[in-house]
Amino acid sequence: MANLKHPLWQNLFRPQGDRITEVTAMWMDTPLFENISRHKCRELVKNMHPRQYKKDEKIFNSGDIGTSVVLIRQGEVEIRAGEKLLAELRQGDFFGEVALIIDEPRTADAVAAEDAELIFFLRSDLEEWVQRSPRDGAQFMLNMSKVLAARLRHTNILMSLQAN
Repeated sequence: MANLKHPLWQNLFRPQGDRITEVTAMWMDTPLFENISRHKCRELVKNMHPRQYKKDEKIFNSGDIGTSVVLIRQGEVEIRAGEKLLAELRQGDFFGEVALIIDEPRTADAVAAEDAELIFFLRSDLEEWVQRSPRDGAQFMLNMSKVLAARLRHTNILMSLQAN
């Protein structure tokens, strides 16, 4: 009897729902890739770095020098400052974007709240992309500025509410 799961018996024209397509769609749903073509994003995703984390495993520590923004493909991540929980992030969320811009220590810990698969977009990959495609790189940096400004504004509001 033929093995129907063998590639010979599969529909060659059916979309494969591969990791690259899924991760591309996830990045396209973030403000970082607003006004950047799916094709350009997909080319970047091909060079991004997936990594698996177990529950309670540290992704990075406060004080580490960051080199990437991280997208959560699966699982959940907690961002903590000491014992204080700053954020609970899940599939499709991203964090650590400041590390794409500056060589400064991280300001919080990131810990896998459950088993997780994360996708790392490294600063070196961004720099190479900006050189190859300056218009898209400039759009990405504009998007990044908007994200950072929105997060700063949100933090300022939270701090002012806590002061009262």
